[in-house]
Amino acid sequence: MDFDVVIVGAGPAGLSAAIRLMQKAQENEQELMVCVVEKGSEVGAHVLSGAVFEPKALDELIPDWKEKGAPLNTKVSHDEVYYLRGDAASTKIPSFSFPKTMHNNGNYIVSMGNVCRWLAEQAEAMGVEIFPGFPASKILYDEQDNVVGIQTGDMGLNEAGEQKDSFMPGMELRAKYTIFAEGCRGHLGKELINKYQLDADKSPQHYGLGFKEIWDVPAEQHQEGLVIHSAGWPLTGELSGGGYLYHAEGNQVVCGLIIDLNYQNPNVSPFDEFQRMKHHPIFAKHLTGAKRIAYGARAIAKGGLNSLPKMSMPGGFLVGCNAGTLNYAKIKGNHAAMKSAMITAEVIADALKAGDEGQSDLTQLQDKFEQSWLYDELKSSRNFGPVMHKLGVFLGGAYNTLDQNWFGGKLPFNFTDNTPDHANMKLAGECSKPDYSKPDGKLSFDRLSSVFLSNTNHEEDQPVHLQLADPTIPLVNLEKFDEPAQRYCPAGVYEFVKSETGENQFQINSQNCVHCKTCDIKDPAQNITWVTPEGGGGPNYPNM
Repeated sequence: MDFDVVIVGAGPAGLSAAIRLMQKAQENEQELMVCVVEKGSEVGAHVLSGAVFEPKALDELIPDWKEKGAPLNTKVSHDEVYYLRGDAASTKIPSFSFPKTMHNNGNYIVSMGNVCRWLAEQAEAMGVEIFPGFPASKILYDEQDNVVGIQTGDMGLNEAGEQKDSFMPGMELRAKYTIFAEGCRGHLGKELINKYQLDADKSPQHYGLGFKEIWDVPAEQHQEGLVIHSAGWPLTGELSGGGYLYHAEGNQVVCGLIIDLNYQNPNVSPFDEFQRMKHHPIFAKHLTGAKRIAYGARAIAKGGLNSLPKMSMPGGFLVGCNAGTLNYAKIKGNHAAMKSAMITAEVIADALKAGDEGQSDLTQLQDKFEQSWLYDELKSSRNFGPVMHKLGVFLGGAYNTLDQNWFGGKLPFNFTDNTPDHANMKLAGECSKPDYSKPDGKLSFDRLSSVFLSNTNHEEDQPVHLQLADPTIPLVNLEKFDEPAQRYCPAGVYEFVKSETGENQFQINSQNCVHCKTCDIKDPAQNITWVTPEGGGGPNYPNM
């Protein structure tokens, strides 16, 4: 099938690109055929975000979004930021003492899954074709190595890769231009960055692992619009990141933790750090007596401008979190992803209007990006993450507050972190073993009951989508690091079991995978590659 533009991923970036393309086509009096493929069973099924949403990009994309019923219903009423000094102690931080980028006046507490469902409705009304349940599994190139589209995954293969009775081959979707909006650590984006060396002379991308739960709370505990962020415990020592709790609409609270994936101790379990965080009084008072109804996890790209690759290549573009446009100083990526996609759509539409035949490297994207508010925003926050890595929570936090609140991000210093997250891992024997308490089933829970709430499902008899370059490496990791995949995976995918002869055998429970991509990022040997499973597989988030 031939299109003018094929977009991979129906998240906020992909859908914003589709809408802006159709708007530009109307302005330019041109006809465009635009297609969006989405690996989830429906639009929004794989979308997970905190999310406090800044409507800046949406205001530009669809100025009358309120009249059109966009699901932005809960305006932030006030912010609270705490430093947790231990498992019970805390200090409330005055608003003038933390970076103004974390102030949320004018923002909304939303379900980005529901926002994307609404964006999809707007896109389809303009003539965009959206195909959920069809993962882009392969990039198509021509003889000159230009991107010419994608191939969707085959359906109906068994675990050995053989065709079952239900086999249906993937389709080639060819396009003049292909936009890759897969989200953080997209496997096709990863291929493109390596193939075209898009990250040459850049700091390596840095990542965090974000957890999220939705809770139904008693009406008397609900404070609609309240936003809480925390730093400190349980992420002490070399661990960094922070917790959050937002009072959304409908007597629901969302709670989560972001842990930076540059940590050194292979004995750390990010999932268990999140579970014990909820026992701190700052969080427990909002969750006690409530019912947990949803769980999920997702990696986030937080390297910012220092790690941002070149976003154009012959015939293709990287947008949103697939490139790494998240503003970590704001702990927000949705508005940035949308804006990067909108800029890309404008460049494509104008090039096609001018007679471009496709498959060009539209390098004018970089100039247009550097003239945008998104570039200014990312430039002013470029030091936010690296300075925390270099100076720690206190000194780094003090620098960031000074830089953001007094100098608008314009202090004449550039901090970089050039060590990839996976390269930080120390040997297990050199590190302490955290003592994680058994979950109480009220505030804290185990992995498998959590994965159940993510509605994750994969056809069991299909090729494993978590691929090992060398199947012997997990045994090496076991000896050196006590195989950290057993702990960093938030879904219990990886474990060692004893074979009939008593030997350690690495087992991949790929049915549990929530598509967070942490294994692809954190494996110390970079031996695990995440690829798309059969279409429709993975989590089915209702309103994350």
